[in-house]
Formats: sequence, structure tokens, C-alpha cells
Amino acid sequence: MALATVHSRAQTGLDAPAVAVEVDLAGGLPALAIVGLPETEVKESKDRVRAAIVNSGYQFPTRRITVNLAPADLPKEGGRFDLAIALGILAASGQIPGAALERHEFLGELSLSGALRRVRGALPAAMAAATAGRELVVPEENGPEAALADPTGVRAATHLADVTTSLAGDETLWTTPVPATAEAVAGADDMADVRGQQQAKRALEIAAAGGHSLLLIGPPGAGKTMLASRLPGLLPEMTPEQAMQVASVASISPGGFVPSDWGRRPFRAPHHTASGAALVGGGSTPRPGEITLAHNGVLFLDELPEFDRRVLEVLREPLESGHIVISRAARQAEFPAAFQLIAAMNPCPCGYLGDPSGRCHCTLERVERYRGRISGPLLDRIDMHLNVAPVARDVLMGSADTPLNEATSVVRARVGAARRRALERGHASNAALSPAAIDDHCPLHPDARTVVEQAIARLGLSARAYHRILRVARTIADLAGVEQIAAAHVAEAIGFRQLDRANVP
Repeated sequence: MALATVHSRAQTGLDAPAVAVEVDLAGGLPALAIVGLPETEVKESKDRVRAAIVNSGYQFPTRRITVNLAPADLPKEGGRFDLAIALGILAASGQIPGAALERHEFLGELSLSGALRRVRGALPAAMAAATAGRELVVPEENGPEAALADPTGVRAATHLADVTTSLAGDETLWTTPVPATAEAVAGADDMADVRGQQQAKRALEIAAAGGHSLLLIGPPGAGKTMLASRLPGLLPEMTPEQAMQVASVASISPGGFVPSDWGRRPFRAPHHTASGAALVGGGSTPRPGEITLAHNGVLFLDELPEFDRRVLEVLREPLESGHIVISRAARQAEFPAAFQLIAAMNPCPCGYLGDPSGRCHCTLERVERYRGRISGPLLDRIDMHLNVAPVARDVLMGSADTPLNEATSVVRARVGAARRRALERGHASNAALSPAAIDDHCPLHPDARTVVEQAIARLGLSARAYHRILRVARTIADLAGVEQIAAAHVAEAIGFRQLDRANVP
């Protein structure tokens, strides 16, 4: 009887719990059984492992083989355990030395030829392996992302034979991958390309400086989508911790981590037919949704009223908390969701309400029903809502004297300076200030206090809307480089709550 144990990692949300792959060879009719709560993909690994071992030049034992994935109550999925199972069989049958397995962890799917294929979740696994003090062996395609966690503690290989030969002492057949590096993005989505829309550009700058959510309301072709696509370029660089969080989320997503995206803030724009599970995550095995894939970046919802109302309602809690907990009968997973929401909508079903040509024939009832698809509680959680008028013909064609279109780099410099003021003062973006922090960091000039009191009385603002106005005013003051919030800052912040004024006589 022979027994071997190989270390590997499962995936549960953003966690990578340890899994011991125990392989036992016993007498009896030749068979291979995998136990330990394996999903279908794991059960299918027996055929991949058999072919990979034979095609790599080794003998597949003609004995009764039992593979146990411990702990037994942890669900196992995917082909991530193929490499560990193959190595366990080879070690238990004495074809490779088992002593070298103890200081390594193994992750990788095997092809029938023995070549290693990439798996999801290599980065969280590398972080957990580094904490455990072991080197992680991954497929070459997973090398750059895994090396972000521990550049010296990750080994990459292309074939099962490379791994077995390296374990025998020839470590030249696997490599230490180089961590991914950020690539500069130039010439795309520049603010200078947007003509006119000075107020919308101002709103975008404020949103970027404070991390605020923004709703743009305007007719088709007014430039709402064009403006929203410029926001990621205005945001300051992520901290190393934030970049690692974004990379970890990408690592467990179906698309996987793309090395060239390292350090870039994500921009997600799901179609309005997206389901609630697609937006917030879900499934029998909880997977991240669009709000998690937009973590530390931008979530753009175009045609906001066209989304199913129940789908939009699931955004309410993540907008406040910055995370989402997905619960199922057998398991639960928590994902980060600190995204910046930018939404766009038409003013009415046809899109041309208020057009001077009179092309809109929507009745008041239709307009109210259209806007009613977005609930009041959700609108209350959006910091700024702004009407975006069509661009004048002479401005669009460049024949009018218009203000100089500033480049993204110029606006980003102001945004970065305002963000630094906020972080030095409150250790968070202004949009994330708690009510207690608002009292400490949002001092109002007496005139500003009077303006706020009048707005509350006239507009019937909720406590949440009041706090959001103060947060936006705090950002406007930071952009101006002053500490005390003046009446002009508060008035501008109130001006960006245009839907609050829609029902005021």
C-alpha cells in the first residue's frame, strides 16, 4: 500500500482555502475514485489525468486508486486539481520523489498531452500559499498574475513532465514568472474630444474628485455615454492594495486576469437586459457580478429605466456598504463592490422631452411612468443628477467661440490634488465619509448653513440627500483648495440634485 499527499487550493469567493490531495494505491481491480465533495469538472479529471500521465512518459498504475480531496465538506470545482492529482499518483507509485512535494503547492488543469492550462483564481491562491510559506506551481499562463503576490515564491511550467523533472532536482525546466506591469494608455477617451457640455464636464470632474455617483439625463446624442467613458481617465492611480484587489477579482472571473490591465481601474457597462444575478453575482456556486468586477472602478448603466426595476433595487445596499454578500442554502460568499456608479437616461420614453421642435408627444402620465421605473430610494442614493442638453450646432461644428476643451491630463491633475486633500483629512474619499466624519470634516460658513436650511425646507430633502449634498460640497471646496465650505459650494452641490427639484412648484 502506498500513500502520497499533495497540497493545492480551492476557490471560495476571493478566498483560496487549502486542500490536501491524498492519493492511496491499493490492491484490487484497477479503478480510480475521487471523493471529497467534487463537482462534475473534478470527477472528469480522472480521464484527463490518466491520458496526461501516459503521454508524459510515465506508467499509470493498474491498481485501485482512491483520491481524497480534504476537507471533505468543502466543495471542489474546476480542473484546478488535475496537476496535484497527477503528481500524487506518480508519487504514490514511486515514479517521482515524494519528499519534494511538501514545500510546494500545485494548481493547474491538464490537457490530454500533459500540457498545463490556465485556471481561475491563481492570484488568491498565490497570496494564500505565500502566507503558508510554500512555493506555488502554476501553468505558465497564470505566472504573471500569481507573481504579483510573491515574485520569488511562484514557479511556472508548461507541461507535467517539466514539473516532475524539476521536482527530481532539475529546476531549470520551470521558471520564476515576472509580475505584470501596467501599460500606459494614451490617445483614447480624452476629455478634449467632448465639445460643449461645460456643466456636465464640471459634474464629471467633481464626481472623479470625490468618488461620487452621477446620473446624466438628456436626449439621444447629447454625449452622455461619451462623457461617462471619460471618467476612468480622470480617476487617480490606485494604491497597490486597491490594484491587488482589482486583480484578484479579475483572477476569479470567467474572463480571467489580463496582465496588461494591471493597475487600471475597471470600467463595466452591462446591457440593460442584464439579470440581477449578472449584476450583483450569484449562481449555485456564488460568482462575482458586474458590481464586483467594477470594484475600485466605474459601473456605467446606460438607459437606466430600461433595466428591470428589481434588478436596479439590488444596487441600493452595495452603494452604501461597498460590498455584497451572496447567500445560498449551502454556502455564502462576500465580494467587494466599492464601485462608482455613472448612469444615463432619456428624459422621456421617446427621448425628446422639451425639444424646441416639438417632436416629443409623450403625455405627462407616460413620462411619470417612465421615470417611475427608478425608485425614489435608489435616486436618493445617487449623489448628483444632471440634465444634459443637446450640443448647439455651431459648438458641435466648431464655428462658435467656445471655452478651450481641457485635456484629460489637465483635469486629472486637479482631481488628484483634491483627492489628496480628502485622504489627508479624512483617510477616505468624500463620497465615503460617514455621518460622524461629515460633522468633523465639513465645516459650513454661516451663509452656507442658511442655504442648506432653505434647500431642506423647500425641496423636502431626506437626511441621506442632505448628507450627500454636504459630501459633494466638500469635494467642490477641495477642488477650490479651501477648507471651509462656502455658500457658493453648497449652492453648486444643490444644483446637481436636479431631480429633487422636479416636483417643486
